[in-house]
Amino acid sequence: MAGPAGTGSVDGVRQQPPAVLRAGGRALADLVLPRTCAGCALPGAVLCRRCRTLLTRPRLAQPRRHPPGFPPTVAAGAYAGPVQPAVIAFKEHGRAELAGPLGTALGLAVAAVLLGVPDGGGGPVLLVPVPSAAAAVRRRGRDHVRELADVAAAELRAAGVPAHPAPLVSRAGSRRVRDSAGLDAVQRRANLAGRYRARPAPGARVVLVDDVVTSGATLTEAARALRAAGHQRVLAAVVAATPRQPRRSAPGALRGGFTVREQEVDLR
Repeated sequence: MAGPAGTGSVDGVRQQPPAVLRAGGRALADLVLPRTCAGCALPGAVLCRRCRTLLTRPRLAQPRRHPPGFPPTVAAGAYAGPVQPAVIAFKEHGRAELAGPLGTALGLAVAAVLLGVPDGGGGPVLLVPVPSAAAAVRRRGRDHVRELADVAAAELRAAGVPAHPAPLVSRAGSRRVRDSAGLDAVQRRANLAGRYRARPAPGARVVLVDDVVTSGATLTEAARALRAAGHQRVLAAVVAATPRQPRRSAPGALRGGFTVREQEVDLR
């Protein structure tokens, strides 16, 4: 159960400091450390204008092999080119200052997926972070998906959308889950089956959020848990979707990936 803001814990994972403190820390770091674009290494910005542009036109992401129960999902861009090193730098290399531009991109994806469901109702919008493994949070020193959700929710509120981050989904049971890196789509689904549980939030519009979608297994399992908790309609938004691999891929290459459709999002 969550404790007071900035002091409690959710499922054994210590919550992060308030967003204002994290923002202050990032501002101080900007004064001390030289900034380079995490996507293309251009000096002067954490993510340059050209690289940001790659995350400004959200589109519907479709898996190659549609997992049963996969929620309608919008990606702000493709997990390729400069976007890939930018996401990795944020997630694994401690560049927490990228929460701003990447969280803004996630907010655009959330807005797009909500616009695709005109009859979605007028309740509050809950951005539900896909939970990371506790070991991964400890290793990174932070919950990076929650950071993205915080920024995205703030951007949406500034635009008049009543959005808030809500950790409704948590990991269930004690069975160890393998790192999904290197697993194909079938292995990912088996690895995550039954791994999440969720809490109800009557009257709210629920949008799962994550940094990257590859096979769709994680979002599918998290959506299953939310539906089991009574959420009839579950949507999803991500910063980036892994593009489809060529049919002739190298031995051991990850199979799966998504097509980001270049058309207006319409989920009716």
